[in-house]
Amino acid sequence: MPSPNEKLAESLDELKALQQGNRRVFRSDDLSRVHRERLVENGFLQEVMKGWLISSSPDSQVGESTPWHASFWEFCARYCDERFGEQWHLSPEQSLFLHGERTVIPDQLVVHSPKATNNDIQLLFGTTLYDLKVAEMPATAALLVKDGLRLFTPAAALVRVPESFFQLYPIESQVVMASLGDVSDVLRLLLNGGHSAKAGYLAKAFRQTGRGDLADEILRAMKGAGYDVRESSPFEAGHIFKRPPRPTAPIVARVEMLWESMRGPVLATFPKPPGLPADNEAYLRYVGEIYRTDAYHSLSIEGYTVTPALVERVRQGGWDPEHDAGDRRNRDALAARGYWQAFQLVKKGVEKVIAGENAPALARTVHNDWYRELFQPCVTAGLMEAGVLAGYRNIPVYLRGSRYIPPRWEAVRDAMPAFFDLLEKEPEPSVRAVLGHWLFGYIHPYPDGNGRMARFLMNVMLASGGYPWTVIRIRDRKSYLSAMDRASIEMDIHPFAAFIVRRVQWRLEQHDLTFLAPQEAVVPERDIVFFYGHDGEAWVRCAISREALDDHFHGDGKDKLEVFRANREVIEQEVRRKYIAGDTEMDGSVLIRADDLPE
Repeated sequence: MPSPNEKLAESLDELKALQQGNRRVFRSDDLSRVHRERLVENGFLQEVMKGWLISSSPDSQVGESTPWHASFWEFCARYCDERFGEQWHLSPEQSLFLHGERTVIPDQLVVHSPKATNNDIQLLFGTTLYDLKVAEMPATAALLVKDGLRLFTPAAALVRVPESFFQLYPIESQVVMASLGDVSDVLRLLLNGGHSAKAGYLAKAFRQTGRGDLADEILRAMKGAGYDVRESSPFEAGHIFKRPPRPTAPIVARVEMLWESMRGPVLATFPKPPGLPADNEAYLRYVGEIYRTDAYHSLSIEGYTVTPALVERVRQGGWDPEHDAGDRRNRDALAARGYWQAFQLVKKGVEKVIAGENAPALARTVHNDWYRELFQPCVTAGLMEAGVLAGYRNIPVYLRGSRYIPPRWEAVRDAMPAFFDLLEKEPEPSVRAVLGHWLFGYIHPYPDGNGRMARFLMNVMLASGGYPWTVIRIRDRKSYLSAMDRASIEMDIHPFAAFIVRRVQWRLEQHDLTFLAPQEAVVPERDIVFFYGHDGEAWVRCAISREALDDHFHGDGKDKLEVFRANREVIEQEVRRKYIAGDTEMDGSVLIRADDLPE
């Protein structure tokens, strides 16, 4: 009789056969009831609605939205095909979003069909599909099929959306306009429909965005057909992005317009750059000193269970995958080693930047090397294929808990050269740092490690203005990711810029601690020894836990005050390291835990 594991393996074989071609969405009757129930019970499938399932993962946490967001568009396409056949399409607005590389999962997707029933269908995680009944389908030439979705063509969508769309979504409108090589398809729809008013604001829109030749063509053609066309701008002031007079890939136009629209708010938020440091050695010494804190927080933000002790062991050469099987298997140790290797390259880059080398040009040249160092230990240990070191991804990626979906992998090849062009053209270090970090994460060029890479890039760009190396703390993870999501979904960079400013400002204020007259005491109910440091303006409460004293200073069974006093200098150095990096408790105090200390 087969064991439970053998039965599950049999069910997984059935699922694997269905998943050919990266398929993620299935009808219930694609599998037998036994296989279906077994796969759902073990977390490999998730029900969307009666009769429909999506691929999931047993590792997904309860309430994890990523499997659904990864399957959303495929589900909508398959569901609509099943229900309406070829008699359905998305709205012109949603069509423009998708043509314009706006990849946010909508709260509500409106599907138009003569077979619809005006019903709002509840899906997962607050999303809905509204089937809107329409009298008839548009002309076949007005539609196209893209990734299974029936969309209006770019030209048809531009003509069909109301003028208010251009005001509400100027970037999406102008991205699609910039992708057009000519206006033949637009003109055909304008002429056949007698849309003189639309012709007027579309002509003006093309003229305002640097495509005067296309605007003139619209006017000549409409006039030749007997229409009186008067140009009027559909855009609000300040939301017009001049383009070169040639068609541009949508992802390129999008990243360029996002940069242009966001640099002003960043400049308004950020303090002026202090200028390249007068003492390069002191700057680099600080970067070296902050490594342990930076590595701990940067890796922890990404979900690795990494302690400062592990980080220090890696730095001191205590990580030995060649002879230690545990190190070969330890995902966290491998990540820490990769971070150490990449950090050394980044630090060398910082050294060149503060000596006057062009930071964006340097990053363009070496960023793939940073990435390879991050993951070389995993490849060496056999946990990843060597091909992962090749560079940019060739697969889709999804962000845990976010409705924002990074661009298609095919678009990354166009997006990254445009991204580095923007970095090199940007004169302000603060804009390079903030938008460089955010937009790198927005594009998400690699299959993994994008957050670490973005923070490396940010710190190299900060160095180009003399700003200090800045640590994003694990305790700020929620607000940090929320601010990035706000920029990616709502196009509002203010929260992210303000977040980075707060972290940079701490070090600009040159916080430091000195330790004057001893004032240590034991707090038995909290199992700590507390003492005070002074930052030049106020006293700062500091403490070390009993576990830290026992584990690292052989304090078991001994008087904790005596153990503290015997090791005061080392403990004060650790407190100072955390304080300088802004790694404080919520009340501004500094607590040394056992995991904060090197083994």
